[in-house]
Amino acid sequence: MNPYTAYTYAYPHKTAYRPIQRTDNAPLPLTTVWANEPRDNLFLYIHIPFCEMRCGFCNLFTTANPAQSFTQRYLDALWRQAEVVRAALPDATIAQVAIGGGTPTYLDVDELARVLAIAEDIFAVDLATVPVSVETSPQTATPERLALLREHGVDRISIGVQSFVQIELNGIGRSQRNPIVERALNNMRGFPTRNIDLIYGNPHQTEASWLASLRHALAFAPEQLYLYPLYVRPLTGMDKMQQAWNDQRLSQYQCGRDFLLANGYRQQTMRHFERVDHVPQANAHYSCQEDGMIGLGCGARSYTRSLHYSSEYAVGRSSVRDILHDWVKRDFQHVDYGFVLDEDEQQRRYLLKSLLSAEGLDGEKFVARFGVDPAKQFPQLLELTDYIQRHGAHWRLTEKGLAWSDGVGPAFYSERVRELSAEFALS
Repeated sequence: MNPYTAYTYAYPHKTAYRPIQRTDNAPLPLTTVWANEPRDNLFLYIHIPFCEMRCGFCNLFTTANPAQSFTQRYLDALWRQAEVVRAALPDATIAQVAIGGGTPTYLDVDELARVLAIAEDIFAVDLATVPVSVETSPQTATPERLALLREHGVDRISIGVQSFVQIELNGIGRSQRNPIVERALNNMRGFPTRNIDLIYGNPHQTEASWLASLRHALAFAPEQLYLYPLYVRPLTGMDKMQQAWNDQRLSQYQCGRDFLLANGYRQQTMRHFERVDHVPQANAHYSCQEDGMIGLGCGARSYTRSLHYSSEYAVGRSSVRDILHDWVKRDFQHVDYGFVLDEDEQQRRYLLKSLLSAEGLDGEKFVARFGVDPAKQFPQLLELTDYIQRHGAHWRLTEKGLAWSDGVGPAFYSERVRELSAEFALS
């Protein structure tokens, strides 16, 4: 098993999405998609596909420094889409909100306020009463923007620092300087949950420099840290540079994990670490395994029980630009691109969203939902004994399993998803 096969943050990945084909060739109305879906506990995700620069490792759906006129066109279309979705789901209740990208704080204060108003005015969300997360960057985490987020009840702010060592930043295409990062981290004080993203496996990184970045991060006592292994993706800047290096990701993962566990953090997933004295705001009724998601914006996914859908996916600059320029012209009344989940795919998604967290897979809940024993459906649970162990009714990753999550997750992908992703022509 390859420990770095794929990051399973969602199943399936958008490389498995395709144009939706109906037998009558008629477009699929949004109202039909959500007609029989529970709507009382939904996640609202708003995508801002803009950044001040494109990092060398980034494969997110985003573009750097768009023209101001296009930013306004995008926000106009985003508002229009929100109104169409709300009309189709008039009784939708939002349990959690996230604004991601890209970099949402790339927008100025007035533009950012307009995005927050989508949740507040169109979907009637009191942002002070539900978990709300917003992504930021060192260059855009200004006092004015962060003050606006605090005023509207945002409780979690997440910043991509990646490293505090300049040569490592240069190697992954980041132009930031530590004084800018430290100013941003100081500006972030006062949010209930502050998250710092760091990357290991950098070609210029050593164990000593990795620990130096971790110590630097902990000087700000963040409530959360996400430690990401570096992947070199097709069509990203680092892929084009064709750099090669001795992959030390497993040893650096272990080094980082041991350091955080020894310094007051607990591990939630392979990537996610939480300060032991921190209790994040959460909606006890929301379940990512069970509940749906409304995705707004070009590149955002939406989830129902049997259909995941979004706009088309790309990474290359020209392809992202073309998709964006097409998206702002849409009427958003229909769904035309996505992935239909049959019973087997729904079971795989439920298993993956559960198993890859510290809580693990509750076999009794799986049986209650699907009427079958997960071990009978997925013999991998019994075969991958170095990575997965049973504890009563629960299946949990071992210490090695957590480290190898990016190999364990793909072991449960269906053949259909593997084939579709392999056939996907990334542009």
